Amino acid sequence: MHVTGTVPPPAPEPQETTAAPASESTRHARRFGLPVATALVMGNIIGGGIFLLPASVAPFGTISLLAFGVLTVGAIALALVFGRLAARDPRTGGPYVYARGAFGDFAGFLAAWAYWITTWVSNAALAVAAVGYLDVLIPVNDHRWTACLAALVIQWLPALANFAGTRWVGAVQLISTVLKFAPLLLVAVGGLFFFDPDNLGPFNASGSSGIGAVSAAAAILLFSYLGVESAAVSAGEVKDPRRTVGRATVIGTAGAALVYLLGTLAVFGTVAHDRLVTSSAPFSDAVNAMFGGAWSGWAVALAALVSMTGCLNGWTLLSAQTPYAAARDGLFPAAFARKRRGVPTVGVGVTVVLASLLTVYNYTSGSAKVFEVLVLVTTFTATVPYLLATAAQLFHLVSGQGEKVDRARLVRDGVVASVAAAFSLWLVAGAGYAAVYQGVLFLFAGVLVYAVMAARRRRAETSGAP
Repeated sequence: MHVTGTVPPPAPEPQETTAAPASESTRHARRFGLPVATALVMGNIIGGGIFLLPASVAPFGTISLLAFGVLTVGAIALALVFGRLAARDPRTGGPYVYARGAFGDFAGFLAAWAYWITTWVSNAALAVAAVGYLDVLIPVNDHRWTACLAALVIQWLPALANFAGTRWVGAVQLISTVLKFAPLLLVAVGGLFFFDPDNLGPFNASGSSGIGAVSAAAAILLFSYLGVESAAVSAGEVKDPRRTVGRATVIGTAGAALVYLLGTLAVFGTVAHDRLVTSSAPFSDAVNAMFGGAWSGWAVALAALVSMTGCLNGWTLLSAQTPYAAARDGLFPAAFARKRRGVPTVGVGVTVVLASLLTVYNYTSGSAKVFEVLVLVTTFTATVPYLLATAAQLFHLVSGQGEKVDRARLVRDGVVASVAAAFSLWLVAGAGYAAVYQGVLFLFAGVLVYAVMAARRRRAETSGAP
């Protein structure tokens, strides 16, 4: 992106708080280039969502494929918006940095708080999805506590990789992203040769209007696109972020969208609709239907577990980055600003504990639709930072700030930002009353936290404390 005028330099990152020698910190902390940044975006987008969502949207019928297409347009619009914003302000924090820069502390805090909720609730949802594929290899779903323990283990292994430093995070992310494409491409491409239209089922099986079915399906499917902002959130760890973040975001989102559309269509065409609705491992069922026997389904299940573990690895890092950026500005507790080996370790620890508690709660509550409940909550909370970031882009465009806007691209950027904003509002409506209700409770709890942190900052400024 070409930006006219002078762009003020980003605020300096604080020094890492670590007891380890400087050489050790450097050895374990690495900045991400374009390949790893793209892998971070694709790895976080293509995680557990795609492996379970074909079954989650099957009750809506094949109209959910239309929702996928609409969702892809909105996701790419968001990717372009994040690329523009990151070129303007390439600091760690993503939507938080953009919202605070445009609208002040309270908007920035809401973006950080809502995004933080999204990340750790998503981690719990991914772990639940992973258990469905683990059950193909080792029976764990027969007993609630066995499944819960498996979900906890799946969450804590990526957390340990994060504690080891960004060098290990990048390595795990790149390897898992490469490995996950094997089952996805097998189903997405191979499934077209075994496609049977009789398996598709009704076009609209929801019983509601077409617009209502598309909106409801898209609300669930948004979970599969969470992560489009990954490179922007971790911009402080990316080499040449003004160029790399935008390119990685668009390339990663477009690649993920192509795999999603082909993979979902192939699953719909190879697994009978009535069976797909109740499936806990739809990609394994698709491969079994293609080749017969159980061995192929086991191989896909193993690859799916690798994919989800890699996705959790990246999401665990992102879950700590936004609180870290907010803590630097005094909007989150100072402990979240502590880094070790390039990773905000306090943020990682708090996040994995909260996700674990939520996992235990959802298994003990006896809900048969744990994954769908968690997905819809994250759909609402994710739209808050997305909408605030998009509003920040519109603010810069409409206010006519010459140093922040490329006037040659004003119209195009305005159209893209408007599409992204409309897309975010549409998703709020599609999330449903229950998800909005629960999400608003989470947000209002954050308002109380902001009140305490703002009061502490005011008292420190009044007393002259540093």
